[in-house]
Amino acid sequence: MSITTDQLRARAAETFWLRLAAAALPLLMIAPAFWNGYPLLQWDTGGYLARWYEGYLVPSRSTVFGLYLHYGEPFGFWINLAVQSLATLWLLQLTLRVLGLMQSVRFVAISLLLILSTALPWLAGMLLTDIFAGLSVLSVFLLIVAGSRTSTLEKIALFVFTAFAAATHSATLGVLVGLCIAGWIMRPFLGPRLPVAGLCTASLTIVAGALLLLSANHALSGKWAWTPGGYGVAFGRMMQDGIVARYLNDHCPREHYKLCPYRNELPATADEFLWGKSMFNTLGRFEGLSDEMGTIVVDSLADYPAWQAGAALRALGQQLLHVATGEGSSVWIPHTYGIIERYIPAQIAPMRAARQQHWGIDFSYVNWLHVPVALASMLALLGLLAHAAANRRLDDLTLLAATVTLALLGNAFICGVISGPHDRYGARMVWLATFVVLIALTRRLGDDSKARCD
Repeated sequence: MSITTDQLRARAAETFWLRLAAAALPLLMIAPAFWNGYPLLQWDTGGYLARWYEGYLVPSRSTVFGLYLHYGEPFGFWINLAVQSLATLWLLQLTLRVLGLMQSVRFVAISLLLILSTALPWLAGMLLTDIFAGLSVLSVFLLIVAGSRTSTLEKIALFVFTAFAAATHSATLGVLVGLCIAGWIMRPFLGPRLPVAGLCTASLTIVAGALLLLSANHALSGKWAWTPGGYGVAFGRMMQDGIVARYLNDHCPREHYKLCPYRNELPATADEFLWGKSMFNTLGRFEGLSDEMGTIVVDSLADYPAWQAGAALRALGQQLLHVATGEGSSVWIPHTYGIIERYIPAQIAPMRAARQQHWGIDFSYVNWLHVPVALASMLALLGLLAHAAANRRLDDLTLLAATVTLALLGNAFICGVISGPHDRYGARMVWLATFVVLIALTRRLGDDSKARCD
């Protein structure tokens, strides 16, 4: 069948616009930062930035991520956002390619829909570890299942990326450990669908990430130590659930804890206790209360097992529903501002000029779309798995859907149960559900179109 001149022109025009859209994706992926006029900041950003300058370990603040941010300072941190944007697009297209679904139109369409309807561009445009949490789930999936469909260079890049991501946050490390354990457990049942070589490689990234974090901690602080703060964060969640107050009331008549005089004055939330003006500051913060908080956390697990189990299940469920974008970014964040002003004076002027520092970001409008999309995506993800199970289909997309489901549950358990439910923890992972659902929808549309043509 001959092709007319008009058809050739139409195809050329389509190719042009497609290439233009693809070229614009790296910029669109961090569009919120451009609109803001400066990389987006969050309450926790300052703690990471300060690691290079202060030379000591701080609870829940990875020195590896702190070094990553430090090397971006001469570029106003825009180089960090460029890395995050390109890494995001690389993993999106590599996932599509491994699934055998990589087409330019599909890639551009899915990327644009993720940019418009999820927290992804806000995560990629922010100086925070959260973007690496979701991306690492894709990278570990690719390492496990796609060994024969990726080049040696791609395997090396995936290994390095996953190890780095694991070192940026303990919760990310925990999710990746859980995925690897699940893979090893399912290996006898799924056989070659989960290659031993892939599982070994993915598991080694966890080891490499742990060694990277320990090495960075030693380089900056002189201590071979893990990033502190685990017991303190868990203590805050238990205090919020009323367990700490009960424990103190039961034990203070016999044991002399520093918190005993304050047992009737404990704040209502973990955030107020750990980061507000509470008795936590009076008693020396983590240095003064770390051992006591650890004792209370461990002993209360044994003293109130049913209460702890119930609280954990509630926290897990609540965390799955906490998926709003922007937590900790639309409030006054004096600590982060103070760190930049103290240690990076060259960034004061552009930082102060940004919309964010003038209360110019209202996430309520964003979440009018993001929250229902996120919740609907999780329901659709379960529907995909149920449909696959009913039809006894175990293709790569089903494996990806199962991996993302496990990652969402693992993230909700680690973050919700240990730290307490927060929107930030859900938003950094739930876009993966939307990604899987969009892949399934575009594949279905492609199949239907092909069937009509046939």
